[in-house]
Amino acid sequence: MLPSLLQGLGITVQLTIYSAILAFFVSFLAGFGRLSRFYPLRAVCTVFVEVFRGTSLLVQLFWLYFVLPQLGIWLSADLAGLLALGLNAGAYGSEIVRSSILAVPKGQIEAAVALNMTPGQRMRSVILPQAFRIMLPSFGNLFIELLKGTSLVSLITISDMTFQATTLRTNMNQHTPEIFGLLLILYFLVAYPLTLGVRWLERRLSTGRS
Repeated sequence: MLPSLLQGLGITVQLTIYSAILAFFVSFLAGFGRLSRFYPLRAVCTVFVEVFRGTSLLVQLFWLYFVLPQLGIWLSADLAGLLALGLNAGAYGSEIVRSSILAVPKGQIEAAVALNMTPGQRMRSVILPQAFRIMLPSFGNLFIELLKGTSLVSLITISDMTFQATTLRTNMNQHTPEIFGLLLILYFLVAYPLTLGVRWLERRLSTGRS
């Protein structure tokens, strides 16, 4: 029982890491895009964010894996799962990035302008360092939700922890409480260190600041 779940755990962790990396980059690209003065770019990013935030992750997953082949585009189960999780989380993350940048006090930006900093210098040296501290707790929560969302990929035959658990339940129905009890514990054991890591990083970034 446990070896099968641990085998699925490895796949769950890998999928979480890869989709989190994709989500992180998508978050900043779409977040900056929504702040752009270039209307076409802003419009495209807005449509992307609203579509992925306004529809179910499960439906997005099914579209990528079951519907796209009908349109001549074939994706492996692993790639479909990675894209669905990463793009969905990235859409939510883009709002974290956008709102955090807008939350930086305007006085800080005005001071940077007074120092003749270029827009790029203002973003790198003044805005992003402060915005990152604001967005960190929300990103931590988002990545925990991403971890829990990986359970949906079992529905497209990816052998993650949930897939292994449902397979075990089919073969060992009398042990259902033990199987899903272990599944709960394993998800918690992965999520809790992530929570502690985000809290530690928050404290490090807040050191010496009021």
